[in-house]
Amino acid sequence: MTPATTPYRPGQRAERYGFLQLLHAEWTKFRTVRGWAFGMVAAALMVVLVALLAGTSSDQKGSPSVPIGPGGEPVTDSFYFMHRPLAGNGSITVSVSALRSSVPAGPADLRPGTVPWAKAGIIIKQSTRQGSPYAAIMVTGSHGVRMQDDYVNDTAGLPGPVSAASVRWLRLDRSDDTITGYASADGARWTKVGAVHVRGLGPTAQGGLFVASPPSVHGHGTRVSVSTAVFEDLRVQGHRVGGDWTGDQVGRMRPALHAEWTKIRTVAGPLWLLLGMIAVTVALSAGAVSVVTCTSAGCGGDMTKLSLIGVQLGQALVAILAVLVISGEYGSGLIRTTLTAMPHRATVLAAKAIVLAGVVTAAGTIAVLGSLLAGRLILPRHGFTTALGHPALSLTDGPTLRATAGSILYLILIALFSLGIAAIVRDSATGIGVILGLLYLPPLFSQVIGDPDWQRLLQQMSPMSAGLAVQTTADLRDLPLSPWAGLGVTAGWAAAALMAGGLLIRMRDA
Repeated sequence: MTPATTPYRPGQRAERYGFLQLLHAEWTKFRTVRGWAFGMVAAALMVVLVALLAGTSSDQKGSPSVPIGPGGEPVTDSFYFMHRPLAGNGSITVSVSALRSSVPAGPADLRPGTVPWAKAGIIIKQSTRQGSPYAAIMVTGSHGVRMQDDYVNDTAGLPGPVSAASVRWLRLDRSDDTITGYASADGARWTKVGAVHVRGLGPTAQGGLFVASPPSVHGHGTRVSVSTAVFEDLRVQGHRVGGDWTGDQVGRMRPALHAEWTKIRTVAGPLWLLLGMIAVTVALSAGAVSVVTCTSAGCGGDMTKLSLIGVQLGQALVAILAVLVISGEYGSGLIRTTLTAMPHRATVLAAKAIVLAGVVTAAGTIAVLGSLLAGRLILPRHGFTTALGHPALSLTDGPTLRATAGSILYLILIALFSLGIAAIVRDSATGIGVILGLLYLPPLFSQVIGDPDWQRLLQQMSPMSAGLAVQTTADLRDLPLSPWAGLGVTAGWAAAALMAGGLLIRMRDA
C-alpha cells in the first residue's frame, strides 16, 4: 500500500522565493553602481548643507523682542488702532461695509488679493502695549465674523464676506471684566457671538477700531499684505476720560510698506467725525495679526521649516537617481535580462520601488534629522530664541515631529513619483526634464499669476507646493491645504505615475 503524501507545489514557493531574489538583485544593482550610491549620499549632504547655510545667513540679532501675552506665551500683536480712553462700563457699535486687501505682485506693485485672516472691527484693550489683554469682534477676509480674546480664543459668528451689499454691524459691551460681542446683518436684529472674561483691563481701557493684515501665504513662503476697511455709524456709550480719537500703529511697521501706508493715509485724510458718523479707510503694514497666538514655531518665522529648506533642493537629486534606476536599464538594454528573469513585469517595478523607498528612507532620515540638528545648534546663535521667541527645536514637539516625519515621507513619495515617470517615458533625459518641470515650474507660475484663486488652485495641485505644506509649523490657517492633505496630493501623483508606468511596462516591448 502506497502511503498518501501531500503533493509539492513548486509554483507558489518558487514565485515567493523569486520575488525575494528579485529584491536582492535590485539592491545589488543599486549598491554596486557607484554613481547611484554617491548620488544618494550627495542628496543627504545637500539637504544638511542648505540647512547650515540657511541658519548662518538668517541673522535675527537686534530684532525687537516678541511680546508676551497674558498667559505668558509669546504672541503676535500688530495692527492699526484708532482709539480713545473709555472708563468703566459701556459699549462701542460700528458698521463695516468693506474690507479689502492687497498683496505685492512685484516691487512697488500692490494688487488686490485674498488675505483670509485680514481683520477689521472693534477692540477693547488694556493699553496700546503689545501683549496686553483685549477682546475684539471683527469681520475677516474669508472666515466671516469672529470674536477673539487674549490671543488664544476664537469664536465664529455670522458667516460670509463683508461688502456694500452685505454690511456687518458689530458691537462690544463691557460690564466690568466681562466683554460681550454681538453681530447683525441689518443693525436691528442682533446675534450674540460670545461673552468672555478679560482679566486686567483696569478701570480705564482703550477702545476703538482696528485693522490687521497678516502676511499672505504664497507658494512656500509668505508675502506682506496691506488691508483697508470702511467703518460707518460709530456709536460709543459710556464714560469718556477726555482725549480725542488717536491713531496708532501697535507693533512695528515694516519699512517696505511704510511708504504705502503714507500714500493711503495722505489720500484718505484724517479720521472724519461728523454727526456721530465715521467713514474712514485705514491701512496696516504687513505683520502678524494681533489676535493670533504664536505656535511652538515661535513668532516672526517658522524655525522648523527654515531648518528643512534643504529638502527643496535635495529632492532634485533624489528624483534624478530615481529616474536613472529604471531608465538607465532601458538605455543599456539590461532591462531585457531583468524581464527575462522575471516575466511578471509589474513585479519588477514593484521590486525597484521597494528598494528605492528603503534607500531614500535611510538617506532622508539622516538628512532631515541632520538638518534639524543644524537648526537647533545654529539658529539660537542668530537671535531666533531671544528676538523671535522660538523655543529650541525638539522632536517632542508635535508640529516639529510632524514636519520631520512628513519631510521623510515627502522624499520617498518624490522618489516613487520619479520612478513612475521614468517607467512611462523610458528615457533618462526626458524623464529628468519632466519630473523637475512638474516639481519646480508650478511654484514659479504661482509667483507670476495675478489671480489669487488660480494661485491657490495651482498650489493645491502642485506635488511640491502641496507636499511641502507638511513642513509648516507656524500659522496653518492660510495654507492652501492642511499639511497631511498636501502630502496626500503628492502621494496621489506618485500612485498615478506608478500605476501608469506599471501598465505601460506590461503593454510595451522592452
